[in-house]
Amino acid sequence: MQKEAKREWKRLFNYQWIVKNIPYFLFLSVLAVVYIYNGHYSDNTVKDINKTSKELKELQYEYKSMKSEVMFRSKQSELAKAVAPLGLKELVQPPVILKDSAR
Repeated sequence: MQKEAKREWKRLFNYQWIVKNIPYFLFLSVLAVVYIYNGHYSDNTVKDINKTSKELKELQYEYKSMKSEVMFRSKQSELAKAVAPLGLKELVQPPVILKDSAR
């Protein structure tokens, strides 16, 4: 019984069978390489997404801090302080409107 089983295996895995199935083995090899490449590609993509997300958060924080600084500096009291060394003062009376007499 054991000799018959060994003969069956030898007959099944002989040289001709291996040569006949080389295209199938190559296909499986290519499939394995593509599977490994896909895993590495997805890992790199996830790393890039995380890096971009982190940079986006930093830029959002910078934008918010700059916006608050601009809002603070554009207040009337802050503008008056900023232009005081230049000798400019705030108007206390309304501006004069000039009218064209030709119309």
